[in-house]
Amino acid sequence: MGHRIFLAGGSGAIGRRLIPLLVGAGHRVAATTRQSGKVDELRALGADPVLLDVFDAAGLHDAVASAKPEIVIHQLTDLPPGLDPARMGEAIARNARIREEGTRNLVAAAKSAGARRLVAQSIAWAYAPGPEPHDEADPLDGGAEGNRGITVGGVIALETAVLGTPRLEGIVLRYGNLYGLGTGADAPGGAAPVHVDAAAHAALLAIDHGKPGAFNVAEPNAHVSTRKAVAELGWSAGFRLPA
Repeated sequence: MGHRIFLAGGSGAIGRRLIPLLVGAGHRVAATTRQSGKVDELRALGADPVLLDVFDAAGLHDAVASAKPEIVIHQLTDLPPGLDPARMGEAIARNARIREEGTRNLVAAAKSAGARRLVAQSIAWAYAPGPEPHDEADPLDGGAEGNRGITVGGVIALETAVLGTPRLEGIVLRYGNLYGLGTGADAPGGAAPVHVDAAAHAALLAIDHGKPGAFNVAEPNAHVSTRKAVAELGWSAGFRLPA
């Protein structure tokens, strides 16, 4: 049986791969974008497009209320195309703001609208130094400084809001380093890579599977353990959308 789903960040790299999966599974999807030029693309993918900015708390509240979702999915980021190194410095602060203020607004809107579950994008490289592979119970690197401190601070704020809101089932997907269509990387890289299609599939699975909590989502690697996602979500790192 399909659900009503509100997807924040429908025009991002994961969002564009996730919408066909959601629609194909029988769900009705309202998907957001900040760019008017992306509205037709979202409609063509099968979603009901919603043009808004997550920092507009009142507008977001109204949009989520109108969609009446059972499930809210948070795939919002603010990163330059291809993760352009020349632009990443300024993007780090913007992305942290989305994770903190944007998530706070989205959680409030989801709770007000009566959503049952919220599935949110996080990252798998925010763990504090310690024995590897890290599992989901290991602490995040709250003592980090500089740009890493900004990034991890945003992640901690996001995860705290998603996992700590009463009467809202919070699922945090700690994605590894994305590669594949729309990510700016054609091949796996970093300590814990994950293909964008497999990342999107984890979000689809998290709608109906898994107890509230965090899940590492990455290909087999020495940095993080993904046994929990495989066991509880039924996730496979080898998933790919049809060409």
